[in-house]
Amino acid sequence: MSALLSVERLDAYYGASQILRGIGLGVARGEQIALIGRNGMGKTTLLRSLIGLVSDRRGRILLDGADMIAAAPETIALAGVALVPEGRGIFGSLSVVENLVMAARAGRDGRRLWTLERIFELFPRLHQRRANGGHQLSGGEQQMLAIGRALMTNPELILIDEATEGLAPLIAQEIWRTLEAVRGENVATIVVDKDIAALSRVADRFLVLSKGEIVFEGAPAALAARPEVLERYLGV
Repeated sequence: MSALLSVERLDAYYGASQILRGIGLGVARGEQIALIGRNGMGKTTLLRSLIGLVSDRRGRILLDGADMIAAAPETIALAGVALVPEGRGIFGSLSVVENLVMAARAGRDGRRLWTLERIFELFPRLHQRRANGGHQLSGGEQQMLAIGRALMTNPELILIDEATEGLAPLIAQEIWRTLEAVRGENVATIVVDKDIAALSRVADRFLVLSKGEIVFEGAPAALAARPEVLERYLGV
């Protein structure tokens, strides 16, 4: 797999507070990365930095070789990166269809692999609720809609913050099945979640973040062989 994203010596700040410290990571095309760590360790800041929502960031963020460290969020989005934010960011006054169609565009290669029809195949529940407003959806349905909206941009990399937080187990299972389907379409993902077992089934690699630094990187089997890492950095 060829490199899609390369991050070198990334620092990020909120005012005088440094949140990320010398982050280095790479993501191959179609690779699924699980990003884990305790609350407040910098996971959301890392995702927001990659999409350009943290203005004070330093280092290099190379997307297909182009440095995006100073790029605006819209530029990074047009370059093929999509964000599913914590809280989902659904437009409550718009219908399911309107939320999806407003994001629709071709990918960088001009193709539209992800269409409205395909999103409805992926999420039959959204098809059933297609005329409902975003404010009328359950939390799980909103998360499906947020993922579907990201896919409608035909991205090469999706950043998903708290993929299944607060969702019922059956809905969470549907989200994990969706991530497996996305992985099969050569879309790279960086997924933040607390369900280590579920992440181990879908992720190629784990990154453990602590106090703004990557303290472990390895395959699910490598993490399973290091229980002291989970105990020290996640308390599990």
